[in-house]
Amino acid sequence: MSSTPSLLNFVVWAPDYTDEGALERRLAVRPAHLENAKKLINQGILRVGGGLLTPESVNAAAADIKFVGSCLIYEGETIDAVRKIVEEDLYYTADVWDKEKIVILPIALATGLPPVPS
Repeated sequence: MSSTPSLLNFVVWAPDYTDEGALERRLAVRPAHLENAKKLINQGILRVGGGLLTPESVNAAAADIKFVGSCLIYEGETIDAVRKIVEEDLYYTADVWDKEKIVILPIALATGLPPVPS
């Protein structure tokens, strides 16, 4: 019998704040946020993630792209463990994500996740 606890999948919907400075805060910390995300991906903790855009952003020039939040899938032992990771993220601590509106839920995936980089 394995002593390794089984990990569960959790989806996170993290909408951005909508005040005038929200996009600037996102862009200011984005490089460090992505660097940390890369570490979590390599550890197998963050499995899928990305910024959600407005429908008008699909064919927009880079300068006109509008973010509305982030959607991520984490693997973790508990929802509280995933919440802790989310609350340590730069987008959380730098007031990019609207803390009152973040949703973290277990997800029963119907498809596989990408492999963890080796």
